[in-house]
Amino acid sequence: MQENEFKYYERIGNWDFSQIKFQTENLTNWDFYEKIKENTNEKSLCLDLGTGGGEEVLKNYPSVGMIIATDFSEEMIKTAKKNAKKYSNKRVKFTKMNNLEMNFPRETFDLISARHTIIEAKQVYDCLANHGILVIEGVDKKDCWEIKEIFGRGQAYNDKIAISEKDYLDLKEAGFKNIEKVEILQNEYYETEEDLMALLLKTPILDDFSEIKEEKFEHRTIIEKKLFDEYVKRYKTEKGILLKRVLYGILAKK
Repeated sequence: MQENEFKYYERIGNWDFSQIKFQTENLTNWDFYEKIKENTNEKSLCLDLGTGGGEEVLKNYPSVGMIIATDFSEEMIKTAKKNAKKYSNKRVKFTKMNNLEMNFPRETFDLISARHTIIEAKQVYDCLANHGILVIEGVDKKDCWEIKEIFGRGQAYNDKIAISEKDYLDLKEAGFKNIEKVEILQNEYYETEEDLMALLLKTPILDDFSEIKEEKFEHRTIIEKKLFDEYVKRYKTEKGILLKRVLYGILAKK
């Protein structure tokens, strides 16, 4: 995720995809929350960066001593606190914080997790306890590449270096040891065109796609709809409309 997407997420204010109907076919044996579980125990103090509306951390985070879950967006934190009411037994505290301006004491956390968000490698390193673990899952340059090529734009489309490679190099420079980087391949099948459209309107996969329905973009709306229809025609299968996801996972030890 790029820093200039901050305003986008602030506007969305909700990161819940539960109403979008799709199935995921995992092609790589690497799971973000399993990696967290493997490296924590019931006493671990954990920091979750870019937690969004808290849906994922509330549903999937393993049982640990305490989770501090942060997001730069006030609206996201409001959503997370509202969602937390359904999980009264979860030991989690939601607080607003910019990932690039972390203000925790040095060597505080046993594990830091970051899913689909930006990090500042040196600050993360400083906040981890000795032998602490960092777990990352991110969206890589080639994610949804087929639809990006049709539209000629999209998240990281023009980046010269893959996001995964930049993260790896930044972590190495910050002092992390034993850095494991894995390409994560997934096939997502969206039940209807409306489900795929809902995803594109809710995420920055395609830049500015969320604005095509505004009247001032009427001429552009027609073009965008034709491109969308072209993609659906090419990638509609018996399982649904295929979207090829290319993510990356990183596990780094201090």
